[in-house]
Amino acid sequence: MQRGYRFWKIGLLCLPVVFLAACSDSSGQGDDAAAETQPARVSVLTVQPEPVTVYDELPGRVSAYRTAEIRAQVNGIIKKKLFQEGAFVEEGMPLFQIDPAPFSADVDAAAAVLARAEAELRNARIKYDRAEVLSSQKVASAEAFNNATAALAQAKATVEEAKANLARRKLELAYATIRSPISGLTGQSFMTEGGLASTSASSPLVVVQQIDRVHVDVRQSAMSLVDLRDAASEAGIGNPEELPVKIMTVSGKPYDHAGKVLFSDISVDGATGSLGIRILVPNPEGQLLPGMYIRAMVPREVYGAALLVPQEAVVRDPAGRPQLIVVGRDGTGARRPVELGPLVEGRYVVTGGLEAGETVVVLGQDRVQDGQVLQTAPAPSAAAAIQG
Repeated sequence: MQRGYRFWKIGLLCLPVVFLAACSDSSGQGDDAAAETQPARVSVLTVQPEPVTVYDELPGRVSAYRTAEIRAQVNGIIKKKLFQEGAFVEEGMPLFQIDPAPFSADVDAAAAVLARAEAELRNARIKYDRAEVLSSQKVASAEAFNNATAALAQAKATVEEAKANLARRKLELAYATIRSPISGLTGQSFMTEGGLASTSASSPLVVVQQIDRVHVDVRQSAMSLVDLRDAASEAGIGNPEELPVKIMTVSGKPYDHAGKVLFSDISVDGATGSLGIRILVPNPEGQLLPGMYIRAMVPREVYGAALLVPQEAVVRDPAGRPQLIVVGRDGTGARRPVELGPLVEGRYVVTGGLEAGETVVVLGQDRVQDGQVLQTAPAPSAAAAIQG
């Protein structure tokens, strides 16, 4: 009797605990249900096709468009230097003046030789005319006429030789004034007044470089060039080498002017599998200097109508495969495996698994479960960072 009374008393004490536990479970289930029905707030982007060019970032070295090593064409003492180092000079501008006195004297001597030769020519012509008359009258022998003919021919040759010698001396006199063959900037002068200019000198007097446009030499993988030509053909581009090349300055900032590929080597380096490419870049402000190392963005692939998604829109499954959360027509989100191409300025090229006009989640993927209704808003930018 007493044992039954004790069990009944214990049961009355446990009733409040059971009641509270039941209430707690009921409340928790209600909260979970409310959470499941509440739409997830995400930022989305509707994908549309657009043309895209993929670039290889390659190191390159700048060289002048034209370079002229100024050398002496005659030997002599430098009398004057006619330019300022580092200054711009026009084509044909005098740079050095070699002492012209010896060359002027040679010109005068050659002119005197020519005058004497011309006098001898006149005398030989007179003798020839007389011999011709006598020969026709049968007064002079044939030998005398032949001698007069030969003397006249020799006198003519002597005149031509004297004329050539005089022209040569005048040319040497002109060479005494050393001029720039191109327009450009002068460098350091290796010769001063009083120095001996020699045609056999190993170093130039000065170097003039034209840098209003410059060459940038880079090396690109031969396979990249093949891929570019194939992609350009599919995109309907005739010559892919006519595509603009982006230039990055030494500081890593984009250069204001795009370059153009001039030519590619016709042979591939067997050791590296690369070939040389020369790029012509406008340089009106003179920011790119010869010898400078910069980076060139050389086209590698061309897509005529690519689908691009921001890098942060891509999620990965446990195996590391890429996925996108695609918003369906009913406003629900679902993960979908996709194939990704290259990354271009923070956006992936989607090569498979996505159609034009579909909407993908860019921000807030961690809030989305498959089949869940989404509350969408346009993504602030294609490169926006995920925000909480």
